[in-house]
Amino acid sequence: MQGADFWKDQQNAKKVSQAVSRLKEEVEVIEQIKKECKDLEELSRLSDGADVKKACDDLQKKIEKEEFRIFLSGKYDKNNALIEVFPRAGGQDAQDWATMLLRMYERYCQKKGFIVKILHQSFGDSGGPDGRIGTKSVTIEVEGNYAYGFLKGEQGVHRLVRISPFNSQKSRETSFALVNVLPEIEEDQSEIEVKSADLKLETFKSSGPGGQYVNKTESAIRITHIPSGIVVSCQTERMQMKNREHAMKILYAKLHQLRQESHQKKMKDIKGDFGPASWGDQIRSYVLHPYQMVKDVRTQVETSKTEEVLDGDLDEFINAQIKIKDD
Repeated sequence: MQGADFWKDQQNAKKVSQAVSRLKEEVEVIEQIKKECKDLEELSRLSDGADVKKACDDLQKKIEKEEFRIFLSGKYDKNNALIEVFPRAGGQDAQDWATMLLRMYERYCQKKGFIVKILHQSFGDSGGPDGRIGTKSVTIEVEGNYAYGFLKGEQGVHRLVRISPFNSQKSRETSFALVNVLPEIEEDQSEIEVKSADLKLETFKSSGPGGQYVNKTESAIRITHIPSGIVVSCQTERMQMKNREHAMKILYAKLHQLRQESHQKKMKDIKGDFGPASWGDQIRSYVLHPYQMVKDVRTQVETSKTEEVLDGDLDEFINAQIKIKDD
């Protein structure tokens, strides 16, 4: 970074600067913990009361937080994450459930200090109570250290049981939504070569709920990878090149996922499928009626604090899944 020509390649310089910043942050945290350990040792000589206990508890929490880096050692765990949410069975209720999940993840990421950006959102039916508008599909980018490592365990089907706000009979309805979590992969990180000839690019006008245009120019972009049939879109940036850049990141992530799924299928064919169900199966239930409970079917973690969970309080579920995840 001290080199005279370091900033000539700004894209590479930015990546190096971010990597250095992450390393400095890790070192500073460990040095701070070491200092607090020494301070606590000194405090324990002078006092054995509530001050020492509180200091011990605070330090323990910091150490436990850093211990998670041991579990987040996957190739892309440090990367930004891409989260996709799609309604499954349940009609308008499922579209509303997808919007609720989007809000839940936005709140969780904000609490973690991650930066969240919606890259593409296809809106569902309107006319629900309180002007609620559902979501047919949405893709968000989560930017922050270890964003993918923390969020990758959220991949799967999420089930909601509640009294439907869209049903005049106030009947109990069950809705499903699929959450897909991908690591954001830059072109130079990918092991997959994407040829320009294999891409079909289309532009269109960005639109929002009710068909209103976000802008009047065709800045939104849709990219089809012809060999795989994968289609990705981005519409939130005003500049077409920015939308194309985001769309290519999504494409690389989806191609990586496709390769991983192909490898897992081959291994299952060789070994026989005696393990847990595939990523598309249900991972968590959110019951709002006739009782209040959120339960993760993989870790058996459960809580009756449904409002807090839907407001982004996911640490208990995510931390438990990280500890049992076998990469």
